[in-house]
Amino acid sequence: MVKFSRLGVLLLLSLSLHAAIIVGWQRAGARPAPAPDVIEIRVAAQLREVPPADVETRAPATAAPDVRPRQRRIPAVEPKAAAKPASLAAPAPPSAEEWQLASTYKLKNSKRYRHNWGQQVRSMMGTAVEGSEQGMVRFRIEIAPDGTLANATELWSTSTTASERAWKAIKSLPPLPPTPTGKPLIFERTISFMPYETGWPPSYTLDCLPDPPAFRNPFAWDGKSPASPSPRQTPEAQQPAADEEAVKCVTDSTAETIEQEEGEMKRQVEVYRWGR
Repeated sequence: MVKFSRLGVLLLLSLSLHAAIIVGWQRAGARPAPAPDVIEIRVAAQLREVPPADVETRAPATAAPDVRPRQRRIPAVEPKAAAKPASLAAPAPPSAEEWQLASTYKLKNSKRYRHNWGQQVRSMMGTAVEGSEQGMVRFRIEIAPDGTLANATELWSTSTTASERAWKAIKSLPPLPPTPTGKPLIFERTISFMPYETGWPPSYTLDCLPDPPAFRNPFAWDGKSPASPSPRQTPEAQQPAADEEAVKCVTDSTAETIEQEEGEMKRQVEVYRWGR
């Protein structure tokens, strides 16, 4: 009986202890969590009264930026005046002294006479104006021994106006001196009717030298002459005999220095567009 009572007491104590532990746990879970420390930050604001005038002047600086697209005012462009076309007056005709010298110059198919004839025609064509009227025209000319025009044929032209003016000048040419050789003079001549070209004097420096021998194909046959092989000639035999007048002639050149000769070559490159 005593043992039973001890066991009951121990059991009762154990239950009481467990109950106390459970109640303690429940109370600990139901207890509200401690509130965190709150740090108050106080900002001292200093207020200053601004006068109305100052507010009005400073208001635009603090206003929101205007994001609307601004329209630019483009000034009206005044139309430019039409540029005046370039023009070039006709060159002076050859003088009497130049014609006198040309009438005695026999070298290179009467080179001076041919140049003076072209300058005479160009001087009678008038002023060249830039535009559709400018151009060039080429003729094949035959002059009789007494200096009169025997025949003129237009080979080509790039302007109707240039062709008409050239024909008008040719038909009204003044009397010309006789040809230097006393024979008909046949040549081709291009007349430039442009506002930047009037014709340049040729160079007579190397006119005293004989012309190089023309190449003749020994195997060519015209179908009419006897087909006999032509003997080959040596370079010495191909050289023509030196003309006494060519040996004694005086080199009267428009380019007396190498610089002037280089300038003449440069001008020809620009005019005829060589190497382009």
